[in-house]
Amino acid sequence: MGTKKRIYVGLLAASLLFILLLAAAVYYLIINRDLILNQVLLIGITAIAIFLFIILLGGIIAIVFIIIRSKPIPALENLSQKVNDFLFPVALFTGKLIGISREKILQSYIAVNNCLIGLKNLNLKGNQVLILVPHCLQNSDCPHKITVNVDNCKDCGKCDITSLKKLAEKYNAVLKVATGGTLARKYVSENRPQGVIAIACERDLSLGIHEMGHLPVLGVLNCRPNGPCFNTQVDLNQVEKALKCIIKEDDLYA
Repeated sequence: MGTKKRIYVGLLAASLLFILLLAAAVYYLIINRDLILNQVLLIGITAIAIFLFIILLGGIIAIVFIIIRSKPIPALENLSQKVNDFLFPVALFTGKLIGISREKILQSYIAVNNCLIGLKNLNLKGNQVLILVPHCLQNSDCPHKITVNVDNCKDCGKCDITSLKKLAEKYNAVLKVATGGTLARKYVSENRPQGVIAIACERDLSLGIHEMGHLPVLGVLNCRPNGPCFNTQVDLNQVEKALKCIIKEDDLYA
């Protein structure tokens, strides 16, 4: 398991411990009172806490087991996904408490997500895949509005949009440029893809992956040589690797 993945998986476990300690604190407060009502409440809370703990622990073990085996386990996929979604905000809070930077946590979360998605062997057709690109990849001096239609790009080569268009054409995928989460969700709703390759910064990628938990999303981090949200770039090899990961081989040569 790579270092990036270890950070997030470790925080999932720490989050579970945090929840357990919280439950223990509630237990302590209630058990030190003598009223029958409090005793009944204690039994109820304890039962719920034990049940929740077992479910969450099972989900974390499933995530670790899938990553270590590097093979999908269909019976555990749904559990691992739900636990991952539930503990994501708790993991962020836990990481903040122990001094791990938010950026590192989000990078680790994206790495874990990409690993789990990659192991699913989705084998999609090219036209079932949506490539979502942030508008900050477009050269800031470009006068052409490609968020309306990416074909408005004149292929001048000053940014990575031209190369992304060629990749989308090569794999028969759908390419869309979004100005933010609202437009990205609109494109997902309109195109109804079976898989998404999303390019963005850590914050936008993690939020997008978390919001679209039902939809397989592979995240590719952008490069920011000029700072955030301005003339960003992307490693095209990483984008192509993501495409190859979820598009079935027969469709690559169709």
